[in-house]
Amino acid sequence: MSTFVLVHGSMHGGWCWKRVVPWLHAVGHHVHAPTLTGLGERVHLAHSEIDLNTHIQDIVGVLEYEDLDDVVLVGHSYGAVVVTGVADRLPARIAQLVYLDGAEAADGQAAIDFFPPEWRAARRALVDSEGGGWQMPPPGDLSGFGITDTDDMTWVRPRLAPQPFKTFTQPLRLENAAGFGGAKTFVACTEAPRAGWRDEMTGRARAERGWRYRELATGHDAMITAPKELAALLLEVAQSTQ
Repeated sequence: MSTFVLVHGSMHGGWCWKRVVPWLHAVGHHVHAPTLTGLGERVHLAHSEIDLNTHIQDIVGVLEYEDLDDVVLVGHSYGAVVVTGVADRLPARIAQLVYLDGAEAADGQAAIDFFPPEWRAARRALVDSEGGGWQMPPPGDLSGFGITDTDDMTWVRPRLAPQPFKTFTQPLRLENAAGFGGAKTFVACTEAPRAGWRDEMTGRARAERGWRYRELATGHDAMITAPKELAALLLEVAQSTQ
């Protein structure tokens, strides 16, 4: 048996893994799908000082208080930055990292840095005009997440929450000089819009030692649009650690 900790992306919550978890449970694996502070069912805790460190500590707390070891730690989208920070803090508890259509940040790099200047400027303007200066509102059009099915949109749209913007702008600070030395897998969602960070991660995962590269022929929110296929891929990854 493996232990999975599934970390969602921006504006989502632990709810977004609902279709994946049963496939992992069915073959006996343990699964945790926590919600980051200020999102999902914890949206009532949202405030302007929530930052990247808050979300890293959320997951560190799960690993420590649940006594989790040999964890397959999965980070989707923005959650990839979070799991990089968690692996830096608790490398001995993690068997391997999975970056699900998300980028591995370097020391001093913020989530917002992966996007082009015009995207950053537009999001900052949106935060100021519609987010009270500290929240990034969810998009009205979910096609960027790869969600086009009417039933999926009906399920997802009311569950998305504004993202505390400091989580995007605070640089990641790595504290462990040795770093995380375990295996890493990058999963590219090949039907998502092309992005420079995705091309860079694809090149790294294909070329660098210690990385594996995998693809899913679906949009960005694979856990919603291709849960069975994603679960099968995660099971393959877990098998490689045993």
